[in-house]
Amino acid sequence: MIEREECSVMRQSPKIGERLTDKSEPPDDTRIRDWIGPDAFAYWCGLRDWIAAGYPDVFAPDWIYGGRKHGWSLRYRKSKAFCTFLPEYRALSAVVVLGGAERAKVEARRDALSSRLMRLYDEAETYRDGKWLKIGIASMDDLKDVTDLLSLKRPRRAAV
Repeated sequence: MIEREECSVMRQSPKIGERLTDKSEPPDDTRIRDWIGPDAFAYWCGLRDWIAAGYPDVFAPDWIYGGRKHGWSLRYRKSKAFCTFLPEYRALSAVVVLGGAERAKVEARRDALSSRLMRLYDEAETYRDGKWLKIGIASMDDLKDVTDLLSLKRPRRAAV
């Protein structure tokens, strides 16, 4: 028989999409890999490396804690937000906010972007500060959608 005290500390298993909400310290790579899973972690590393290679010395990734509901996320920004990585249980998403000038670039390139990305774009509500797109990354095609969008948002530096 389980004691009452033991019952109160037992925790249910996390559900797909839950966020990391332990605010004691930002998660490290091991915690992220264990939380999102090895496949999603490969995309996490791929996107992180893509940003580092294409935007050297531009962004300093910053862990932000959004409270019990939103948990930890990794934000890339300079003067304004570039993108935010959302580590979710067994999943990875990126949030990209597009202002007016950036939306015009997307509209001009509609035919060159994937139909999935354009569907997400069209369905996203437009707020005063822009369109907020949350893009799930579970395949190389998804990763390409994110990098295509980020390249429109801010062109990458040419390789030297």
